[in-house]
Amino acid sequence: MPPRRVVTGRSQEPRLRFAEELRLRRRQRGESLRQLGQALGWDPSLFGKLENGQTIGGPEVAEALDQHYGTPGLLLTLWELAVGDPTQFKERYRRYMTLEQEAVSLWHYAVSILPGLLQTPGYAREVLAASGTKDPELTQQVEARISRRELLADEDAPTFRTILSEAVLRMTLADSGEWRNQLQDLLEAAERRNVTLQVLPYASGPHGLVSTDVMFLRLPDGSVAAYTENAHHGELIEESNSVETLLRAYDAMRDLALSPVESRKFIIRMLEEVPCDPST
Repeated sequence: MPPRRVVTGRSQEPRLRFAEELRLRRRQRGESLRQLGQALGWDPSLFGKLENGQTIGGPEVAEALDQHYGTPGLLLTLWELAVGDPTQFKERYRRYMTLEQEAVSLWHYAVSILPGLLQTPGYAREVLAASGTKDPELTQQVEARISRRELLADEDAPTFRTILSEAVLRMTLADSGEWRNQLQDLLEAAERRNVTLQVLPYASGPHGLVSTDVMFLRLPDGSVAAYTENAHHGELIEESNSVETLLRAYDAMRDLALSPVESRKFIIRMLEEVPCDPST
């Protein structure tokens, strides 16, 4: 397929195109950021960050801007493209993110952190902040991570299995309310027809993936890729022999995990241990 011919001279990267369109629409109106903020009821700094590409905001902001500028659906569509744009992720994740969008099934093992596909905004923010990420990059990364959840919500969503080490559920958040929300969200996710969630208890003992987070992706051509990760490094593995070695370790570990039903009971017990907010 020949490369797309550039006609408008505007960016072909969805995130940058969204920012450019917002700047264009506001300037055509002759509005300042302050006037735009007053008209829509948001802090003007939000619109500055949107136009600078520091954040993409939420769908409610895009919808409000569509109504304000008389562009029904245009800005919301550009926002949706920006949310799903793999270029918003760091370079080492880009190839993986492209494959994740193409995968027909995924299966995963978590050593200490929930998979991004199941993280709530509060969980993602606390985990990313703990790694030293600060605003505005923190907000951008949280938005990018949460946007991945849509992959499992589509009508043609791939099947997804995750096995969570007990350590994942023992490492609570500092904010007990956010931790409660995350556990409740896990229970709701496990009820989806395309999601299978299992817990690997400490009592299962050592196994071949004891220190390795891994995601497997079955692609439309039947091939399988794997992505392994730790706190400092991620590696996409596509060579078949290396993937097969990881698959054998995963299958052996899966035999040690609790059943989906018992795993749900385990999470419910964890939820019951979370302190209640006395103000509620």
